[in-house]
Amino acid sequence: MLGFFEKGFKKTIEAIKAIDSSLMVEVLDHIEKDRLEEILIEADVTYDLIEEILEDLPNEIAREDLEPRFLECFAENSLKTDNFSPLVQLIIGVNGAGKTTTIAKLASKYKRDGKSVILGAGDTFRAAAIEQLKRWADKIDVPIVFSRQGHDPSGVTFDTIKSGVAKGADNIIIDTAGRLHNQKNLAEELKKIIRVSDKAMSGSPHQKILILDGTQGTSAIVQAEKFNEMVGIDGVIITKLDGTAKGGAIFSISEALKVPILYVGIGEKPEDLIDFNHKEFVSGLLDKLYRGETEI
Repeated sequence: MLGFFEKGFKKTIEAIKAIDSSLMVEVLDHIEKDRLEEILIEADVTYDLIEEILEDLPNEIAREDLEPRFLECFAENSLKTDNFSPLVQLIIGVNGAGKTTTIAKLASKYKRDGKSVILGAGDTFRAAAIEQLKRWADKIDVPIVFSRQGHDPSGVTFDTIKSGVAKGADNIIIDTAGRLHNQKNLAEELKKIIRVSDKAMSGSPHQKILILDGTQGTSAIVQAEKFNEMVGIDGVIITKLDGTAKGGAIFSISEALKVPILYVGIGEKPEDLIDFNHKEFVSGLLDKLYRGETEI
């Protein structure tokens, strides 16, 4: 986890340090409330949440007082996967958030865990999305079900699930389109995909996972809330954290959606999709603030 924190939040910590050259240089018993507020703003935590976190705390805030407030922002990772065979995951998010790459990383992770995987190219709105996912499927050597641009994504979803069941796959991962500029059509399309999934395999999709671009920081919250209103989100994956100073937005995203953050993306390689543990994340951040750990 130490490597994950240092790589994924390097720019965030650098931005915090830039507030005050003396910050995170020595071990601290307390941090002034005004200073801590400035730190959280710089890390892109929403102001309303900052006020909620710091409410009723003294002007000199100790680590043991701050830690439970940070932890309260996160939902426990309570997604259940053991009872589903195969496990069907519907991947949701706007174009450009890193959906396709994240699907490939998930598939690679499952393969490393000894599980069989099949992909479904359900983003039939963009021909490039189909071709990109096909290339990834070839690269990581997993089967894929696809059609042509403009075809019904529900049909691709149905065929993918049926194929996965027939092949005895452990995991089925289905891509979807993400054009929020046409929300009504997108909402209806996603709802249809979910209905058809249930027809192909009762109870599926078992997980609706939202992909968010970490470089957008708290501006991704509105986008996340729209998807949540459309279909209900079960979990979140945040991408591109290594390229942004807005890592504090994780607090706000989790608090706003009330669903677990499952993984974070911290690079382009297949292994750069890391399980997110909110307790270790909070501990790592507090270590930087209170223990004077300046090495990134």
